Amino acid sequence: MGSIRVHGHLFFGKRRSRASGSRDSAAGVATPVRFLRPARHGVSLKKLFLLLPIPVGLLLWNYYSKRSEAPELAFAKVKREALVSLLSTNGKVEPVEWRPVRAEVSGSVERIFVEQGGRVRKGSPLLELKSSGLQADLAAAEHRIETARAELSLIERGGRSSDLAELENGLARARLSRETAEREIATLRRLQEKQAATGFEVSIAGDRLRQADAEIEAWQRKLGALAAEGNRKAVEAALRDGQAAKDLALERIAQLTLRAPMDGVAYGVDARAGSWLNAGDLVANVGRFEKLRVRVYVDEPELGRVSHGQPVTIAWDADPGRTWTGSVERLAQEIVQLGSRQVGEVLCSIANGDGRLVPGTNVNVEIRTAVAPDALTIPKEALRREPAQGCWVLVDGQLRWRKVTAGSSSVTRVQAVNGLNEGDSVALPSGRVLKDGDRVKAVYP
Repeated sequence: MGSIRVHGHLFFGKRRSRASGSRDSAAGVATPVRFLRPARHGVSLKKLFLLLPIPVGLLLWNYYSKRSEAPELAFAKVKREALVSLLSTNGKVEPVEWRPVRAEVSGSVERIFVEQGGRVRKGSPLLELKSSGLQADLAAAEHRIETARAELSLIERGGRSSDLAELENGLARARLSRETAEREIATLRRLQEKQAATGFEVSIAGDRLRQADAEIEAWQRKLGALAAEGNRKAVEAALRDGQAAKDLALERIAQLTLRAPMDGVAYGVDARAGSWLNAGDLVANVGRFEKLRVRVYVDEPELGRVSHGQPVTIAWDADPGRTWTGSVERLAQEIVQLGSRQVGEVLCSIANGDGRLVPGTNVNVEIRTAVAPDALTIPKEALRREPAQGCWVLVDGQLRWRKVTAGSSSVTRVQAVNGLNEGDSVALPSGRVLKDGDRVKAVYP
């Protein structure tokens, strides 16, 4: 198409040149070339120079108008309401009335009769221990009694020379048994040091050694009784000693069964079947849960807000939506370290009729320290500490500083005792540096 247009323009150009007769062939060529040049549209530099101040002026007007406009600042209204001052902290539940249960003798746990949180009656069995040493003591005591009775019978019948050989043979056998038991326990102790024998095996060997000693003592007494038939008083004393040893062994065997010291709920039951307990080890606790005590940890600066009888509300994360109520029973007696905190331990009593809360539970605590029924309140963050305690108040579009005396406070609001009126607008925190007399545009989030 481009070649057709060019040739067409050249053809018509030649015709026009022939018709004019006065123009040469170059003029005929120039005409179509000019025809092919694009037409120029636009404004001249002079017109551009005259139009330039208009957008510049618009930009300057927009900049200075924005600079003169008052900046926006968040405000809140002073309102009148009932303000409940709460002190929020944490605490730990413990029973008011409780008794510990401790092992009175050493032994392994044979049976457990109660579970954690189970209700028990006074005297009911909680746990039973097993101790072979006590059974050996009982057997030895019974053997001493039998020996003493036999000696008394021999004295009463009169000693016979034919009995002497039998008694000496019995003493020899008892001594041989003792030597064997002594070697056995020495071997087991060496193996125990190498962890090749258990303490229980060593304990059994020790029982056999003590039994051999008891037999030797019995044979010696028989020989003594045979040699001196008139020694009735000594034999009778041995009989009484044997009976006392038996009574003590039976008493200690009875202590293998641990019983509830009171009616209540068992908690802290940590023993497991087969585990070893030493005398004095804590086995469980038994307490009454109808009324509990909460040991509340109050930070030292807040202790001045707490007084006797203030209402307390308890919440437990494991039972959301449920609360327990009570009151402050005893104020803090000293300041103690709790992690990184310095706290006073305030004791509160709470009702726990259904026994849902158990000792050792960590709980959230709110102490109602004050109630202002008709208070002027502002958001806590609106109360400034510098240059003095007060607020920035909006007056006719300008900021004015007012000193404010604070009263009771809740988690989010604080009472303005004086310095403010109901309906005043107080400035909320912002990143802007505020000055008295600044013009601002109030916004209420």
